[in-house]
Amino acid sequence: MDRAGHPDRRALLGIGLAGAAAALAGCSSTRTAAPTSASPEARAAQTTTASPQARPTTPAAAFARLMEGNKRWVSGDLHHPDRDPNRRQLVAQHQEPFGSILSCIDSRVPPELLFDTGLGDLYVMRTGGEAIDPVVTGSVEYGPMTSGTPLVVVLGHQRCGAVAAAYKSLRDGKPLPGNLQAIVKALEPAYRQAVRQGGADPVETMARAQVTVTAADLRSNQDLGPLVAKGTLAVVGAYYSLDTGKVEVLSGAPS
Repeated sequence: MDRAGHPDRRALLGIGLAGAAAALAGCSSTRTAAPTSASPEARAAQTTTASPQARPTTPAAAFARLMEGNKRWVSGDLHHPDRDPNRRQLVAQHQEPFGSILSCIDSRVPPELLFDTGLGDLYVMRTGGEAIDPVVTGSVEYGPMTSGTPLVVVLGHQRCGAVAAAYKSLRDGKPLPGNLQAIVKALEPAYRQAVRQGGADPVETMARAQVTVTAADLRSNQDLGPLVAKGTLAVVGAYYSLDTGKVEVLSGAPS
């Protein structure tokens, strides 16, 4: 106290600094120890800044990484890896994706999401019904032939509109307008296989056939075939369920 009965200024300053220090300590503790009841969004935000995993270099390791990501997609326990500014800067000058995905254009089948991957992890080609031509084939070949990408996945899906339209066109003998007919022509081998196989749902049969036919063609082509034979590349045929989010392997899974 001063002589007039008022608190000493230095004492007040000391009390203020102590309070500020306690407040800062409290803020710091809340940042470093997230509550166990944090929302999935908060947990996902924390994981985006985690150190990136090493790039898989074998077909089996790349396939395992994708399928682990799909399990997280199904369960909702997403990691959202490789999706922050640090990752953007890391891959700005150079990329080495560990997988190439040929999938449908369907808005409900985004490969990066359903495999819980991030920036620079995958080459992605998307065409109606996974229709393939020389340009698409060249795009699929790019990763394995230029940067040693060890895995190619042909990914079909449930209730594919492109397959349904092509099936109806071929069944009824009515061509589709414009360049849509090019998709029909590309899917004709799958249609013929589906007719031979039969089944309760011919469109689903055709969608699965399109995956296996396309994967087999890529697996045995003159450029990818030698890599597959050598064991440095796997070409997997897979099928995505819109209902469950699960990816089912149809052919070519690496051991």
